[in-house]
Amino acid sequence: MDKREFLYFPSLDPAINLALEEWLLASLPPEHPGLFLLWQNGPSVIVGRHQRTAEEINAEFVRRENIPVVRRNTGGGAVYHDTGNLNFSFLENAQTPGKVDFHRFLAPISAALADLGVMAEISGRNDLEVKSRKISGSAQLLRGGKRLHHGTLLVNLDFSRMVEALNPAPDKTRSKGVKSVRARVANLVDFWRPGTGLEELKNALLRHCASGPARLGAGDMAAAENLAEKKYRQWDWNYGASPAFTEKKRERFPWGDVEMRLDVRNGVIRACRINGDFFSAAPVGELETLLTGQRREGSALALALAAVDLESFFSGCDPAVMRRFLTE
Repeated sequence: MDKREFLYFPSLDPAINLALEEWLLASLPPEHPGLFLLWQNGPSVIVGRHQRTAEEINAEFVRRENIPVVRRNTGGGAVYHDTGNLNFSFLENAQTPGKVDFHRFLAPISAALADLGVMAEISGRNDLEVKSRKISGSAQLLRGGKRLHHGTLLVNLDFSRMVEALNPAPDKTRSKGVKSVRARVANLVDFWRPGTGLEELKNALLRHCASGPARLGAGDMAAAENLAEKKYRQWDWNYGASPAFTEKKRERFPWGDVEMRLDVRNGVIRACRINGDFFSAAPVGELETLLTGQRREGSALALALAAVDLESFFSGCDPAVMRRFLTE
């Protein structure tokens, strides 16, 4: 049995839940065996760390329905949440810092689902699928010697509202050979044994992912509320102002979508933004800073990137292919 301790968040507020998750990760003691969290959000859109929010959502629908849009700390794509989702988080002191590892965390989730009669397989870089339909997606963050792996389980999600709220990139939809996001996903209620419910799912997850309950410290909720107010409820974090760009390039790789926007003046890069649904072990802002101030010339950019570990910024990439993308 895993030695992690578990917590269940009572809030349905995505700003509070993401803030509490971040706070607990940051304050995890060095010798702590880790935490396993279960939580749910009310109707909301959760955007990946490296994405341009305005391009990922149906702004009119989100505004009309008063749906919160909140950016998370991890990479990957935008997702729609409601109480038909059950979200899970693993928080731990990283045993292999610098390496993104999904399988180790998805294996016990898959085993828990098997207890309920759901035969889920790990698919692609970060998903669980049943009969080729996605029922879970995950993302990871490595920060300060600690690792966060979190994901969502589609239990009984309102797919019609999901399709309305999200605005997936057309090339991503085409690359999967299907006509819509709806065709790729399914709910657990379609696969588990009759009579199974949310409580049975929670209990199965706790059996496989944790050993006993934890307690929030006296100041944890106050710290999370403060962080939610200063970060997760702020437009600058959730949408963010971007400078005008003079050049844009985009490519879909097997491990994720990457878009680079450059503001080039007099042959010099004055600003750089790198967006996408990729995963990153290192802050991509460091790469943006490195490229800013360089001449917009292949040889100059190649020289600036010569000693850069591109896999730390784009997990799973072919460094040679990525270097060509960034310099050409």
